[in-house]
Amino acid sequence: MSSVEYPFVTEKAVMLLDDNKLQFIVDTRSNKKQIIEDVEKLYGFKVKSVRTMTTMKGMKKAILTFEEPESANEIATRIGLV
Repeated sequence: MSSVEYPFVTEKAVMLLDDNKLQFIVDTRSNKKQIIEDVEKLYGFKVKSVRTMTTMKGMKKAILTFEEPESANEIATRIGLV
């Protein structure tokens, strides 16, 4: 079972692509290590850091920064965000 549920797409999330960051809604029970492992396995890019927060709707959002330049743009293109 993957802890990553779906990408979180807003205007701010699209602007973060320039900083090599993507946002995902994740399982509320998952921890940062699980999120990193699942994203690296799903998309094949190394994750540099993860920040998590709980939204006002009670969902858990993760902001991932990738190590390689343009990784976020590549993933966004693969999943149809850009």
